[in-house]
Amino acid sequence: MSTFARTVRLVVLGGGMSYRALFNWTSPPIFIGTLIVSPLFQIFFFVHVGRTLGVADDRFYLIGNTVLAASVSCVYGGVMAVSKERRCGTLGTVLLSPRARVPLWAGRVLPYVGNGFLVMCFMLVAGSLALGVELPLSVVGGVVVTFVVSAVSCAFFGLSLGAFSLRVRDASVVSNMAFTLLILFSGANLPHEAMPDWMRAVATVTPMSHGIEALRELFAGASYSAIWPDLAAEGALAVGYAALALVLLRHFERQSRATASLDIA
Repeated sequence: MSTFARTVRLVVLGGGMSYRALFNWTSPPIFIGTLIVSPLFQIFFFVHVGRTLGVADDRFYLIGNTVLAASVSCVYGGVMAVSKERRCGTLGTVLLSPRARVPLWAGRVLPYVGNGFLVMCFMLVAGSLALGVELPLSVVGGVVVTFVVSAVSCAFFGLSLGAFSLRVRDASVVSNMAFTLLILFSGANLPHEAMPDWMRAVATVTPMSHGIEALRELFAGASYSAIWPDLAAEGALAVGYAALALVLLRHFERQSRATASLDIA
């Protein structure tokens, strides 16, 4: 077997097996409740808040919260990819593996990207039907690209947060804070132009914020070429968070080996 084939096998099979073994939301009731029902009601909540306050129309909140729905699987998934390995006592075995860390951790991200993409597709279709928002079919290609880039960006953001699971016992606090910050700074429910300068500055490095802007421009009638700057910015965030995740994972792995903190569940 060639080196490339072994790497692909590690990414696809390794990531898939880890996902199936460690995540209890793979059971249908938990999957539907956590990744579908809760984000769908979040869309309805902010739509009705927007109607009451008169800040923006229904499509504004539908698009923003559709993309934001992927953060449930991507942020919490990225954190649990590391924390649950540690809690189940398998993290030490994973880190003893001689395989390269890049494909090993990249494989952990793939299931969350797939989850996030499917959730966003469902939210957009179900939300538009429930709210009576018309979505033109001519933008399907741009929607798919935007969903994928946004999910990748958020998944690597989640993995970078998951690196702290090598040092702290309860990483759920980190993921809860990150999810709240995404609601505030991603622009899903508050237009960037209505934010103070410091919030806009934070929003530029917040995952999915550029993807949300690209999607809104696309549905407003912009051409594909007009949204490429936002997609490029989102892609740059994905690369940046991927690099950050690998650096943090490597750093905390070395520290944990020296202090034997991996043995503390």
